[in-house]
Amino acid sequence: MIHYESNLQKGCVKWFRLQHPHMAKLLIAVPNGGYRNKREAARLKSEGVVPGVSDLLLLIPNKHYGALGIEMKAGKGKQTVNQLQWQERFEQAGNKYVVCRGIEEFMQAIKEYLS
Repeated sequence: MIHYESNLQKGCVKWFRLQHPHMAKLLIAVPNGGYRNKREAARLKSEGVVPGVSDLLLLIPNKHYGALGIEMKAGKGKQTVNQLQWQERFEQAGNKYVVCRGIEEFMQAIKEYLS
């Protein structure tokens, strides 16, 4: 599942950057996942890493929201408790949050958000 989500995310980012080159650097990945030893995990936490942050952030406001958070999920994968809590905080702060399970869902979410 992890490799599928990674490949899906790579394809989505590539599509976005080709479609919206003037906004390309405003779609950013949040490298929260992966194995970390205790020392590195503690360092990252003290630097501001927050569990549950969405995989991608589109740092462009629209007329309704300040930013777009995008969580990539493979198949029937479910959000973790940390992801659900972060989604709630993100939305309460005036942002939009979506879960995408394929490139079509990603493209539709981007088109709707930017229109």
